[in-house]
Amino acid sequence: QVQLVESGGGSVQAGGSLRLSCAASGFTVRPACMGWFRQAPGKEREGIATADLDGTTTYAGSMRARFTISQDNAKNTLHLQMNSLKPEDTAMYYCAARAYRCTYRPLESPTYNYWGQGTQVTVSS
Repeated sequence: QVQLVESGGGSVQAGGSLRLSCAASGFTVRPACMGWFRQAPGKEREGIATADLDGTTTYAGSMRARFTISQDNAKNTLHLQMNSLKPEDTAMYYCAARAYRCTYRPLESPTYNYWGQGTQVTVSS
């Protein structure tokens, strides 16, 4: 059974840090492209960053300075290091995966067909 399970969310004060993790299981092979997305109440789902099978990463321009995506050697666990958090970062954060490489529209959520249940991040001022 294919699963993506996020962890590491919680509540933090503005300026603090969190490290999210996504564990992938049940895949015959590692998905070619995995990434992080977020969605705040009343807003559209927003792409944050992706990691390709070859290690190539892609970031949304607004995330590059504060967020860092990484993966372990087996490439079945994804991480998102978030620093200097702001109240506007408050959202549900999702891990996503797809079978083809991140070279095609990596930050657009409709191109992904596997999703985790999400982990809540709340940043207070």
